[in-house]
Amino acid sequence: MIAVSDAGMTGSWGEIIRFPLGERTKKPRRRGLTMIIDKGLGPEETGDILQVGGEYIDFWKLGFGTAALYAPEMLEKKIKLVRSYGIDIYPGGTFLEVAVLQQRLDEFLHLTKKHGFTAVEISDGTITMSDATREWAIVRAADLGFKVLTEVGKKNGQDNQSVDELAGQIKRDLQCGAYRVILEGRESGINVGLYDEHGRLIRDSFEALLTGLDDPGALIWEAPLKDQQRDLIIRFGANVNLGNIPPGEVLALEALRVGLRADTLEAALSGRAAG
Repeated sequence: MIAVSDAGMTGSWGEIIRFPLGERTKKPRRRGLTMIIDKGLGPEETGDILQVGGEYIDFWKLGFGTAALYAPEMLEKKIKLVRSYGIDIYPGGTFLEVAVLQQRLDEFLHLTKKHGFTAVEISDGTITMSDATREWAIVRAADLGFKVLTEVGKKNGQDNQSVDELAGQIKRDLQCGAYRVILEGRESGINVGLYDEHGRLIRDSFEALLTGLDDPGALIWEAPLKDQQRDLIIRFGANVNLGNIPPGEVLALEALRVGLRADTLEAALSGRAAG
């Protein structure tokens, strides 16, 4: 485990320097969550990421349906390794959507549990899922002991829901027992969810969504691009929940969160960043 000073910095650095954007929450975190998307890291790559940045990762997602493509012994080894760092691990939501389409959702949840996954993502980014099925899935997954993440928004930018629909679904998911709700951003962050064709936040929709929510801290914002991460950190502060972070950029994101990169240090100096 990495030694962290009272100032939040590792080693002796914390004796002389403090983070410009303030101290980060420590594990086990409820705010400032970081979720990474793993699209097929090998065992050595996985171990390297964990050794370097495991302290800063809270959720490890095996993207899409890649969990089904690992050799069984490799999947078991990977899950155990990730969990040993106090990180929740789960298969991507698209894999669950396939189970819904094939009417094998309960079997899917049980097998996910058997493999040692600690969380599950319930989404309908590609399929159409009834409210009853979604509610049942959340409750059932929670009963099985999973940390339940749900996701709102469609993967096809042409099928996006209205802000009111998104806000309503977020509230219903949380009432059913979801731990956090993810805002769709895919691994590209472009022309999807609340991002335009250039990957920029659609400000009017973004602010309207926040107005319709009781607790924006219940959201995990998928933000694979640095400018998206910067904008969300400036808006909410260092301890905003961010997801779909490329594994190799965990430390880069952490530096961005606390003002150790020019992008957010400048905002701290000008007083634009949330405290």
